[in-house]
This record gives sequence, structure tokens and C-alpha cells, in this order.
Amino acid sequence: MSEPNLKSYPGSEITVTFDGGRCLHFAECVRGLPEVFDVSARPWITPDNAGAAALAAVVERCPSGALQYTRHDGSVEETPPDPTVVTANERGQILLHGNLTLTGPGPGPRPHPKYRMTLCACGRSVKRPFCDNACRST
Repeated sequence: MSEPNLKSYPGSEITVTFDGGRCLHFAECVRGLPEVFDVSARPWITPDNAGAAALAAVVERCPSGALQYTRHDGSVEETPPDPTVVTANERGQILLHGNLTLTGPGPGPRPHPKYRMTLCACGRSVKRPFCDNACRST
């Protein structure tokens, strides 16, 4: 099944995928490589505007897992921290970074990022267990 919010942005060395339904607008990407991630441009992600290593490093800072990448040469894959890092932030979200497996009830057959995700701590998210910033809208 194809994910309706998942978009692919191929470059010559690396392809970046973006799940708009997962994005929580932390803006790590825009701050990290504004020449690649330009929200005023279409397409808004241009992978060839930076080196593949630099781009992969910025994608790995996306706390929600909305951004992922695939290196075309297959030589480098994201290496999660071990042990898994669990952080509660000032927004009231729970950020997970590690080699993750999500089990239990969830949003159906949707693919889950395996290294980074942000979970709901307020209990108001319609995407539970994932955060959708519902607590920020009240």
C-alpha cells in the first residue's frame, strides 16, 4: 500500500523521502541545510544542493522521522544510537532515537520510521501513538 503523504526527492547520490503526515515542524532540516530544504521553493527539497554525507546528517536530526534517506551506492545507512535515547521535550512530546520497533495498536498499515519517532504524551493526538501537535493547538 502506498503512503499518501510520502513524497520522494531523488538526487544523483541520495534520495530523500518526506512524510508530510509525520512532520511536526521542528525545522531541523531548514536550519541545517537551507540550500536543500527551502519551504518557499517547489520542489522544496533539492538533494543535489549539498553533499550526500551532509544531507544524511541533517536528515538524521529530524526527530519525528518524517525525513528519511537512501544512499544510491548503498554504502552508508543511518546508524541509530545504542542504547535508544528517550527524551521528553519542552513541548511535552516523547522523542525516540534508536533501533525502534513499534508494536500494539496504531494507525494501521502505515510504515513506521525505524530509527526516529515522536510520540504523543498529552493523549490528544488523533495519530496516537504519534504526536500531531494537538497539545499546541489548545
